[in-house]
Amino acid sequence: MSCQINIRKIMSSCTRKLVRKCLPGLIMAVSADVAFAQSAADEANKSNNPLNLAASLNIQNYYTPSVFGTNSQTNDLLLRPTIPIGPNGLIGVPQIFRVTVPVSTRPDPTGGYNTGLGDINLFDIFLLSQEGVQIGVGPLITLPTATDPSLGTGKWQAGLAAVAVSATKARLLGALVQWQHSFAGQDSRPTVQSLTAQPFGIFNLPGGWYVRSTGIWTFDLQHGTYYIPVGLGGGKAWKSGSTIYNAYIEPQYSVAHSGRGVPQFTIFAGLNMTFGK
Repeated sequence: MSCQINIRKIMSSCTRKLVRKCLPGLIMAVSADVAFAQSAADEANKSNNPLNLAASLNIQNYYTPSVFGTNSQTNDLLLRPTIPIGPNGLIGVPQIFRVTVPVSTRPDPTGGYNTGLGDINLFDIFLLSQEGVQIGVGPLITLPTATDPSLGTGKWQAGLAAVAVSATKARLLGALVQWQHSFAGQDSRPTVQSLTAQPFGIFNLPGGWYVRSTGIWTFDLQHGTYYIPVGLGGGKAWKSGSTIYNAYIEPQYSVAHSGRGVPQFTIFAGLNMTFGK
């Protein structure tokens, strides 16, 4: 009987010693895994957040092999640098200045396709709220820079952009809305008035991976046409040095539309580079 008690005491003592030796290492390992997961989620959120106050360059491509009412295809390669501007004596809130330079391909009315520079869009977002839900509002302007009539509207346009973003470790939710109306340009080209709404959801997974849906709902208010795409894709964000890289692909299908010549199915892919943060 005393032998059994001694054995139990010895085993209990060994167990306590083992726990004392192993527990700190186990805690450190779990903490490191949690910190790594949180860091990966932070990097994905920063790269996907349009209100992140860091310089960035986004290269995006929208390839549309299927268009309602025609047998044609379209493609838009977007080069999109973003520059943050800190508060100053004149403006007391941060600003986010974004330029979108499109290189587009459209059917030529006489046959074949035209590829060239499209209409350049600029907006300046004033970040009004940074706590909780981030909110930004600002003016936008579109320049008639298209190298062919099929690639642009031929009109100067101006309007407003508004962004709202809610971010947690698990997800990034928000919306970007832009409205613009033409005010000058070629008299022979029709008046332009458009509204776009981009609700987006990014759901973070381990290791910097995430699931995304970011279709842009587009409404031609002047002619009454529209299309509403819904996307489902994925991507991965990773950090190298001080730069966050973010590659993704997202097929999108228009679940509702009105009018001929609007996208039916689109493959959206891109690479975001976020610098210095």
